[in-house]
Amino acid sequence: MTDQAQAVIIGGGVGGTSIAYHLTELGWTDIVLVDRAELTSGSTFHSAGLVGQLRSSVTLTRMMMYGVELYRRLAAETGTDPSWHEVGSLRLASTPARLEELRRQAGWAKTFGLPLELISAAEAQARFPLMTTDGVLGAVYLPTDGWLDPSGLAQALAAGARARGARIQTHSRVVAINTARGRVTGVEVERRGGERQTIAADVVVNAGGMFAPEIGRLAGVTVPIIPMAHEYLFTEAIAGVTPDLPTMRDPDNLCYFREEVGGLCMGGYERNPAPWSLDGVPPDFNGKLLAPDWPRFEEIMAGAIRRVPAIADAGVNRMINGPEGFTPDNEFILGESEVRGFFVAAGFCAHGIAGAGGIGRQMASWIVEGEPELDLWKMDIRRFGAQYRSQAFTLARTTEVYQTYYDIHYPNEERLAGRPLRLSPAYPRLVELGATFGEKSGWERPNWFAPNGAGHEDLEALRPRGWAGQHWDPAIGAEALATRQAAGLFDESSFAKIEVGGPGACAFLQGLCANDVDVEPGRIVYTQMLNRRGGIETDFTVTRLGPDRFFIVTGTAVGNHDLGSIRKHLPSHGSVDVRDVTSSRACLGLWGPRARDILAELTKDDISNDAFPYLTAREISVGFVPVLALRVTYVGELGWELYPPTEYGTALWDLLWDAGQGHGLVAGGYRAIDALRLEKGYRVWSSDITPDETPFEAGLGFAVALDKPTTFVGRDALVAAKAAGPRKRLRCLVLDDPRSVCLGNEPVRVDGEIVGRVTSGGYGFAVETSIAYAYLPPTVAIGSRGEVDVFGEWIGFEVAREPLWDPAGERIRW
Repeated sequence: MTDQAQAVIIGGGVGGTSIAYHLTELGWTDIVLVDRAELTSGSTFHSAGLVGQLRSSVTLTRMMMYGVELYRRLAAETGTDPSWHEVGSLRLASTPARLEELRRQAGWAKTFGLPLELISAAEAQARFPLMTTDGVLGAVYLPTDGWLDPSGLAQALAAGARARGARIQTHSRVVAINTARGRVTGVEVERRGGERQTIAADVVVNAGGMFAPEIGRLAGVTVPIIPMAHEYLFTEAIAGVTPDLPTMRDPDNLCYFREEVGGLCMGGYERNPAPWSLDGVPPDFNGKLLAPDWPRFEEIMAGAIRRVPAIADAGVNRMINGPEGFTPDNEFILGESEVRGFFVAAGFCAHGIAGAGGIGRQMASWIVEGEPELDLWKMDIRRFGAQYRSQAFTLARTTEVYQTYYDIHYPNEERLAGRPLRLSPAYPRLVELGATFGEKSGWERPNWFAPNGAGHEDLEALRPRGWAGQHWDPAIGAEALATRQAAGLFDESSFAKIEVGGPGACAFLQGLCANDVDVEPGRIVYTQMLNRRGGIETDFTVTRLGPDRFFIVTGTAVGNHDLGSIRKHLPSHGSVDVRDVTSSRACLGLWGPRARDILAELTKDDISNDAFPYLTAREISVGFVPVLALRVTYVGELGWELYPPTEYGTALWDLLWDAGQGHGLVAGGYRAIDALRLEKGYRVWSSDITPDETPFEAGLGFAVALDKPTTFVGRDALVAAKAAGPRKRLRCLVLDDPRSVCLGNEPVRVDGEIVGRVTSGGYGFAVETSIAYAYLPPTVAIGSRGEVDVFGEWIGFEVAREPLWDPAGERIRW
């Protein structure tokens, strides 16, 4: 029994025990882990235990690779054996599209030094003799993958944590989470005999698995997880099955396999998933399974027999049907919530065993150091907006994710569930104009307008090869070129908007922003917020509206992230107020060489360059509409972002659209914006710039004011980094083949050596070339030659001086 701790961890599965293990490794010994029953009595005990390393993101792959390093040493270190079997893994391709995916993975693996081999069907069969090669076009083999005993892993991690001082209390159900002034202060626990216990702590970690949503509600925090019933079975012994058999996944047949005591463990992901316990997990559901659902398993069984015919005649020892927590985007939920000190590590989506080591390490770093070692944005709990308070919306998204678990997910793929939801005031007009919509953070946003592509057969000839041409339309090029030549009108109402006000607002922002935001009212500053390492945590514009009032505009998807990052530093004395004002203003972007001509027809305000220069803001009237006009651009052309109160948004669209008809105005979508920003060299946070890169490495040193009178977060690291020189530089690559378009993460080779990976890429319609950005060693100079692996083919490139479009910046300052 204890009444105080540095941290309380709720949940004794692989997530909670890994966090305890890694916290104690960092020196926090006053740790208490509580579990409502016994360790591993949630989803951990019924996991299949497969561990694969190569994933869809840099961060997740690094986490998985660390996990394998950890699992190799745990038995010797802790005296508890997690039964790690490093037998390698196979992944099969039974369609041309899947084989293309494997080729991409093979290139992707090179950037990590993973020994992934692209092999033939016959070579795969030599490693897994029971499989048939019918329809198999190829496979990849990774010898360092494997599988383990999930319960053994949790017990080994718990043993390691205990050895360094952590205490573990089983049969201790958390019944309340105490908070005060927006931060956690501890938990209340009910012991087996009904005894109540209060544990005071400044850090509480919700690692409750499928119980995480109800634990979150105790603190007023939404954790969007749906338990899904996941099935797999164990066969009796099968001739030819040996302990060194690699694991095998056949996604085209929806199934996976591994060895188990001379037989096979076989499961998969069916198209008709079974959500479970939507009204709450029963209080006594500890160490339990669900009844087998053989009809639902038939689809997986049929695929498994097609690939491994011996399954048909093998006896079945037992069927496992156990609920596991899935999230709406199939990514982990990690990080500090809006309640300070209350962290979440849940929603492991059936790959939590592989990720457990990395999850524990990153969460421990986040708790102890205030930030994780890696860029965890795609797993950050702050990525979920208010719409996920709705279980119905969460269920729709999560069901779609499970149904398509093994599908090929092409870049720019759009989810369909739960749409449409958040609509801008211009939405009806966009529908009338034939918009093809995408979705981000619940917002419906035009990707392109199909009618704009009519009559552009020349652009159709530029359709990128392979995956990059899947979600593509010639309208993208037509809209980009029209914006360069005349003008484009873009609905950007989904931009996240934050107001910071109060007598302490300026000093507060000066301490957070790398650039100098203490400017005259009406000035706009582009800046970043940094972490202690000098890495880029946020990226936005700050407009000073008055002495004590600032207007921040950031990306649609990162609004919650940036708002949370700002609020984390709020002073306690109340001199600063931070508000999310996204819904209060629409936003229309008007850009192009004819933008001023169009706007001038609608306003009496002087919008000449002398009266309204670049990077300034003014309140103007456009027709009858009051507008906050910001002279900024993300496409590299003259123009404005126009912010009317939301109720005026439709009227503003109509005014601009009608006035633009005589000037060649087109409606543009977000895919055109991306092509335009690539030509201009504008960065995207979370791909081109992340918490792992400094502004100097990213080519954004111009947005850093080391000499401003106020120090800021990360300044010391930047001073040291500038003195030491850059470790790498973001470079613009111009590919030799215009139809070979990079999607991100492709390996980059110079002088025969892998030196980096692509951060983002696309086709520049005005400069007529395929463009990619990549971090390269500082020794790789402008004009250097190299190659990019685009789906198994090495495409030549030249390192170009950027920006490719309007290098002097004249067009944005007309």
